[in-house]
Amino acid sequence: MPQTCESLATTDAVRRFSAFETIIGGHGTSPHHPANRSMSVGDISSKAGPHARVRLAAAAGLVVYNSPSRMSAHSSTGNGQSARSTLLHRWAVVLLVPAALMLIQVPAGVTVPGWRLFAIFVGTILGLILQPLPLGAMALIGVSAASMSGALPPGQALSGYAEPLVWMVLAAFCISRGMIKTGLGRRIALWFIRAIGHSSIGLGYSVVASDMLLGMVVPSNGARVGGILFPIVKSLAEAYESTPGPTAGRLGAFLMLMVYHCDMTVSAMFFTGNAANPLIVSLAKQVTGIELSYTRWAVGGIVPALASMAVVPMVLWRARAPSVRRTPAAAAFASAELSRLGPPTSHERVMLAVFGVTTLLYVTKAWHGIDYPVTALAGLGALLLTRVLTWDDVLAERSAWDTFVWYGAIYAMARALNEAGLSGVFAQSMAGATFGRSWWLVVPALLAIYLYAHYAFATITAHVSALFGPFAIVMLAAGTPPILTVLTMAYVSSLGASLTHYGTTSSPIYYGAGYLSQGAWWRVGLLVATVNALVWMACGLVWWKALGWW
Repeated sequence: MPQTCESLATTDAVRRFSAFETIIGGHGTSPHHPANRSMSVGDISSKAGPHARVRLAAAAGLVVYNSPSRMSAHSSTGNGQSARSTLLHRWAVVLLVPAALMLIQVPAGVTVPGWRLFAIFVGTILGLILQPLPLGAMALIGVSAASMSGALPPGQALSGYAEPLVWMVLAAFCISRGMIKTGLGRRIALWFIRAIGHSSIGLGYSVVASDMLLGMVVPSNGARVGGILFPIVKSLAEAYESTPGPTAGRLGAFLMLMVYHCDMTVSAMFFTGNAANPLIVSLAKQVTGIELSYTRWAVGGIVPALASMAVVPMVLWRARAPSVRRTPAAAAFASAELSRLGPPTSHERVMLAVFGVTTLLYVTKAWHGIDYPVTALAGLGALLLTRVLTWDDVLAERSAWDTFVWYGAIYAMARALNEAGLSGVFAQSMAGATFGRSWWLVVPALLAIYLYAHYAFATITAHVSALFGPFAIVMLAAGTPPILTVLTMAYVSSLGASLTHYGTTSSPIYYGAGYLSQGAWWRVGLLVATVNALVWMACGLVWWKALGWW
């Protein structure tokens, strides 16, 4: 039976923990030993001692427990009756708000079908935020309602699935599955840990460097820092006897915070940093006409990202300095694990080659002209031809297909709204509201509102879908140069996920490890998000000016 990335990550967490127990004197042999390659999760669990099983179950459960909607439901409902009540309240908002909008007189300059589409789009976005159903299901219902109501003809309603970027995201998600399946992602992390993991700050940077390298191609921060890196981070913390509770401050709390918050920088740094970034590219082109290429996104983000990587760990050090400062055993742990893994397998070598060639083709598109979706699909094709992935693997990659469904639906509706003139009407009204005000004063206020609005969102995707277009229009109406509008909002979109323990897919994994209370997580998150946004904007404005972009 094919496994999804989530189940692969769970098995990987169990295996990582078993290997960790072996290295520090635990039970059994490494699961990477040939005799144990076919062991199941249950087999490994049964061979562990009672205390190991408790920690093993926690490690495995945390990797799977990565849905903000599931976390929200479990924390806000005490029994079945209250759960049903909460679900009904969510549906009431999703259905009644669009119904109320349809009863309002259609604004001048907007057609009746255009206004109907706007109402349905608002209901769909509310569905993405409140999630009475998963994202893909809500988007599919929205695009169906748009067609059935006559707001969009069927061909236009489904046109988003012909958008090349939608297919690029699908292919990139499937390629990231190869990173987990082959174990290459984990091997890369162990290489970095062996090289620079001799201190607590160096250990954090080794994991962050792995995340940055993977972020060039892997478009899911949940797969990167959740499925691939989290089991390693947790094992390293426990190797220094840092567990949730009194010993959390030894190392674990700092590592969890550093890896999580620096991942928000990685998410902002690359076009493939998270699943919402291609949506940003599409919306930016619709609103401003500016197209952000893979290379332009990376070049624009490299300097502020490196500054952020220097500043954020120092902020976290002052806020949550670990009592363990030197970590020589971490490098030994990595060396031992790499020895157990042996030389890279043929599938790992193929995966590494596909990773390198794909990244190179992304960066050099201006020279050869091969479009990004074609590159991604070719990379996926290479993995299928070499049997690194099977077609069952692709079909079982639920996160990829879920993203494909909601991205295609949102793209089609957003483009249709723009063509219906809604964006122009909104821009004209905002131009009057911002007339006479310098964009230097308007932009910081709007970016602050946009950043802290993430408290209301459980995913970066929902945040971008709801607010990117309207805020971009207001910034343009205030006279902000279009390229600055696109760049500032594109990068800030990921940074707001630092604020809460539900801000993005990986949030519940790292918060759920139990090393910090919710209050502490939120206080540190507010500090990091604020500092990070200031660093990105200050360095970004200077860097983009030096590049001659504005």
